[in-house]
Amino acid sequence: MKLLQFVLVLVALSTFHVFALDRSQIADNAEDVTPLLNGQTVPNVTLKTADGAPVSLRAAVMTKPSVILFYRGGWCPYCNRQLAELKDIEQDLVELGYQVLAISPESPARLQEQKLETEFAVQLLSDEKLAAIKQFGIGFYLPLATEKIYEMKMGISLTDDESNDKAVLPAPAIFIVDQEGTILFSYVNPNYKVRMSAEMLLQIAKHSI
Repeated sequence: MKLLQFVLVLVALSTFHVFALDRSQIADNAEDVTPLLNGQTVPNVTLKTADGAPVSLRAAVMTKPSVILFYRGGWCPYCNRQLAELKDIEQDLVELGYQVLAISPESPARLQEQKLETEFAVQLLSDEKLAAIKQFGIGFYLPLATEKIYEMKMGISLTDDESNDKAVLPAPAIFIVDQEGTILFSYVNPNYKVRMSAEMLLQIAKHSI
């Protein structure tokens, strides 16, 4: 009970600008994203698997309760650590009836490389068109100076917003949704270095369905 109370406080602290009317707009920075809230519905967007096959997110969550995780990309060590931790609780989530969908703005080709490199058991999905990232209200523009550092010093090519060619990243987020597509729990933190632990996620998942 103490853990759940702590989580509720944590979620309250990490939910910001909740009264924004249009969550599809990309924020100017991570602190100004306006994520979907508990009780709202998963948007009807199309993603792609690592093999390039189209996937309806709405149809996917109708098959079973889902843990939807948004991450920056396979190049991000914090994201890789988070995904690796999910392996420790994956069987527990499956036994509870969940599937785990991990969404990033990377291309299907890059996801395929990531899948082969790490052998992730979760389903990796590409949102290179930024449809889900926009509709979930977690996208933000990366400063040009930071984008250049990523590109020139680290060799990272980020996904751009087609309307203005600005690089976009998602604020790392976790949503737990039921088969109706209703969001039961959400955690979004603008600090990409801070992630919810796998143990805490499992405890929340146990009490969500």
